[in-house]
Amino acid sequence: MKTMKCIFLLGLMFLAIPATYAKEGGDQYPNGAENWFAGATPPPGFYYINYFGYYTGELKNGSGNKANVGGTTPNVDAIFNAFRFLEMTKFKIFGATWGMHVIVPVVYQSMNFLGTRSETSVADITIDPFVLGWHHPQWHAVAAIDINLPTGHYNGSDPRVSVGANYYSFEPLFAFSYMPKSGWEASAKLMYNIKTTNQATNYHSGPEFHADYLAGKHFGSWMFGATGYVLKQVTDDTVNGSVVTASPGVYDTGRRGQVFAVGPSIGYTNKSHMTFMVQWQHETLVENRFGGDKFWFKMIIPASSLYHKKSLPSAG
Repeated sequence: MKTMKCIFLLGLMFLAIPATYAKEGGDQYPNGAENWFAGATPPPGFYYINYFGYYTGELKNGSGNKANVGGTTPNVDAIFNAFRFLEMTKFKIFGATWGMHVIVPVVYQSMNFLGTRSETSVADITIDPFVLGWHHPQWHAVAAIDINLPTGHYNGSDPRVSVGANYYSFEPLFAFSYMPKSGWEASAKLMYNIKTTNQATNYHSGPEFHADYLAGKHFGSWMFGATGYVLKQVTDDTVNGSVVTASPGVYDTGRRGQVFAVGPSIGYTNKSHMTFMVQWQHETLVENRFGGDKFWFKMIIPASSLYHKKSLPSAG
């Protein structure tokens, strides 16, 4: 019984960088992070991108209703900041500019699940030594494979203080931006997350398709639009090789998670070519995950005199 209770607790872990989940292992990628210029990498040079945000949510069961654990609904609050460093080189591969990046997230997480505990820690770091960016007058595209490392604090006996997933994951991605002269923009980043097994629990979370999206309009230095994300888990979670069974009122058999989020986004580029973005994303159609609201402040700082305001750092 003690072992089963531990597995159950671990199954409700939450990874806030800056996302949530209601199962073993979580969203090492911060869903909703990329929107404006998602497919447009910048000219050669070094760039810094900062993502600061806040998330609050409640655990939703397989029917999309509030989960019932011991008569209460688990909830989570998280404040996060991710430091992203991007280097675009002058080398061309397949007609694309070659670059690389690293993302280092720091998280404060507070979870109320059979009592409240909090933790502040570096979360799981993302690296990618092979980012490719293509550019045309109105179309831009990025292809890459992100690698998520199990660097975050992990406690196998208490999920409330675990901000790391304790497994590696590999994420092929393709992003694009359509920006005609009219000032409209349509951008999206498509990803497929493939996870390894958590060796501490022998729990394996099924792969997920997920995407960030944006539709908006540029008015001089200002940008206004709608942004969000969608996620759908495509196979079941397993533990020791067997499909995870249902827990009534908490999750379905297999614990396949899903979520759809949408909200407003406003951006501004100043005369120094620094870009600032503020957005709110509300989650709905949530199953087997935490669901709530995410608030973002994103800042892009170019370190190259070659910077052009329509070639901003992308998710790649």
